[in-house]
Amino acid sequence: MQKRIRDYGIIVGTGRPGPLNKITDVDGVSVGHCTIREPEHHTGVTVIMPCEDNMFRRKLVAASFVMNGFGKTSGLVQVDELGSLETPIALTNTLNVGLVSDALVEYMAELCERDGDSLRSINPVVGECNDAGFNRITQRCIGKQQVMEAIRNRSRDFEEGNVGAGTGTVCHGLKGGIGSASRIMEIAGTTYTIGVLVQSNHGCLSRLQIGNRMIGQEIIQKRQKAGAPESDQGSIMMITATDLPVTDRQLRRMIKRCSAGLAHLGSYFGHGSGDVMIGFSTANRISSPAMPCIQEVRIVNESALETAFECVAEATEEAVLNSMICASPDVKLDGTTVESLNMYL
Repeated sequence: MQKRIRDYGIIVGTGRPGPLNKITDVDGVSVGHCTIREPEHHTGVTVIMPCEDNMFRRKLVAASFVMNGFGKTSGLVQVDELGSLETPIALTNTLNVGLVSDALVEYMAELCERDGDSLRSINPVVGECNDAGFNRITQRCIGKQQVMEAIRNRSRDFEEGNVGAGTGTVCHGLKGGIGSASRIMEIAGTTYTIGVLVQSNHGCLSRLQIGNRMIGQEIIQKRQKAGAPESDQGSIMMITATDLPVTDRQLRRMIKRCSAGLAHLGSYFGHGSGDVMIGFSTANRISSPAMPCIQEVRIVNESALETAFECVAEATEEAVLNSMICASPDVKLDGTTVESLNMYL
């Protein structure tokens, strides 16, 4: 069983986590990985399944926000225009976005054909981080087979660390990966859940802090050797799920608070970092085709979002720490070893 950041006595914030303390604490959500570990390929794909039914028939409210756009995502233009999500969300490496997007199209086309739906267009959502340090990335080894394997492998209690899309990532100069966390909130006597999953590949070691501890500086001193000047670069994908009934505008306000969790760990969203946030709510489903023409939805009062903002920030911070603490040390293509945070706690 993987040791997570709380197993080291480190508690992020004051909020209450869900039973698994993962994005899958939101009912209906599951996550699957396909991991490639070959001599020249440490890479993979991770698929977030927001629900088990046909999302093209009943779309989810969704939103995105790009803090810094040094990245190559697919599908966010339509998500922001229509405020809806109609496919699973896949994460992979930079040069495999196209092939993974194509695989999601095939998956949804087969699903709709099975259900008797006429599919003329679909908007696959794919995010990425660059894992070229560990992966001969131009060979593009992730495609339909790997995406379908990740979907088949989906579960609620999924693995974290250097698996799936996090296999070849680096976070704050240490091994990064896939990490997740959740928070429970109560509004007007009803309990809601907010979960975050990250693919962490950002930050610099010198600025890494946990609480008030400048652990990045401590690690640099222990290594007793001077390194090259660092910059906050790489990328991070942040996926937020909730069962809170919100509009896409409210959801966008919520997911922006992922940035507060990153900042608390020492990130400043450097020039070379792609910091992308995507969110969805399972509370309101949008029928397609749009019948009836008028659909009723429930939305939370704007003032109630205050607690949601705090939950998103805390869950993001803890998710990043889980992505690092669950990751094992690994060796890059050039022979350099990237250490794990768990070596220093």
